[in-house]
Amino acid sequence: MSNRYETVFILTPVLSEDQTKEAVKKYTDYLKKQGASVTHQENWGLKKLAYPIQKKSTGFYHLIEFEAEPEIISPLETEFIRDERIMRFLTVRMDKHHVAFAEGRRDKSKKTANA
Repeated sequence: MSNRYETVFILTPVLSEDQTKEAVKKYTDYLKKQGASVTHQENWGLKKLAYPIQKKSTGFYHLIEFEAEPEIISPLETEFIRDERIMRFLTVRMDKHHVAFAEGRRDKSKKTANA
């Protein structure tokens, strides 16, 4: 049975915009190749970190929501660990309340963007 997941990762701030897009595309393509369906993604941009990671104080944050079998999470995280561009990552399984909250947040941001 497939579950809904959300993964957030932080890319090193030394990347160009194209390099950042390429890194994100790598992981969305990887998920699709593993049979996952990407339901939503957001680029949160360059943000200040709460504490330095690898002597850097900022990073590019990106969120991907997807539906997948639980077996692909471990290989996905192994890919994150091996990628020197990824400073931190976190993947969580979304329960029904988390899904409702995420969709509500998106709806609210669409309304303010259209206003």
